Amino acid sequence: MQDTYKVAILAGERNVEIVEKELKQPQGSQVLVKVDYCAICTLEQRIYAGVMKRYPFAGGHEAAGTVAAVGEKVKSVKVGDKVSVRMLTTCGECYFCRNGHENQCVISFKADIHEGIGGPGGLAEYMMLEAKTVYKMTDDIDMRHAALSEPLACCVHSVNNAGIELGNDVVVIGCGIMGDFHIQLAKSKGARVIVCEVDTDRLRVAKEVGADILINSKETNAIEKVKELTDGRGADVVFCTAAVPQLADDAIHMAAKTGRVVMYSSFPSNKPVELDVNQVHSTEINITGAVNQNMSDFLAATRLLNFGIIDASHYISEVVPLEKVNYAFERAIDPKTYRVLVKL
Repeated sequence: MQDTYKVAILAGERNVEIVEKELKQPQGSQVLVKVDYCAICTLEQRIYAGVMKRYPFAGGHEAAGTVAAVGEKVKSVKVGDKVSVRMLTTCGECYFCRNGHENQCVISFKADIHEGIGGPGGLAEYMMLEAKTVYKMTDDIDMRHAALSEPLACCVHSVNNAGIELGNDVVVIGCGIMGDFHIQLAKSKGARVIVCEVDTDRLRVAKEVGADILINSKETNAIEKVKELTDGRGADVVFCTAAVPQLADDAIHMAAKTGRVVMYSSFPSNKPVELDVNQVHSTEINITGAVNQNMSDFLAATRLLNFGIIDASHYISEVVPLEKVNYAFERAIDPKTYRVLVKL
């Protein structure tokens, strides 16, 4: 096995550098993973574009690969196994971890996979991980799809928060990869799914993955249309997956009495949305959020992909080799893309 490996580092605005690190062997409960693919998520896109300035940063938390070596205490995987990796750091000791909400752990996002550089580090040829963060995939899984376990897991968490019931009317606002995963998951719960989107290509894909009713929000008043489709009640569940404050406001007004509204996207903090708390009081709507995923959500996501229950094939816009990682980021920040994957 080689002595060094390559890591892509976000060194500054629109600047990604490739550095070499020493490749070590796993000890105890460690697993050495040869990364096959890593997707470029919104977090890495924002750091690359300079919206969030965290430099240097070893990005990449949507990754999958093959087990290259294991420590002597590892029992769950073996060399040659295909795996997805859960990169959200959890301590296992804080109140939230022990209360079943490890997605809210006090050390979330404080990762340092590669020595001396902060960040989850999936944009690398190799990753040294604890066995508890590695999830076995089937031998015949498409590893490009396996790399999307993490975003799917986040959507599993969101859908679980919403408490969808059989026959519910569910609205999904925004049809990027996260919106589309919400569509597929809501359909699996037995819901009628209405989607709101302004891009005609994304509306077409939303229909292909199971949306029942399409609303082009550029041409139609989405709130009025949802009310019309639900006999004036509004939707039982509304997911806002687009980071636009006005759409968050729309989501609240689309909800029926006793409806559930999930703010999935991360919104600009300096653009608050006005809330009529008397409306909340009188209608008993439940407005909540969804962020990250718990271990059980990640396990569910890997099983959904392993068994072919969720189709991830629509969401791979391009696969780019590590040597062209700057180009990969430029493609990823194009709003027309779903996920751009880096092949390691």
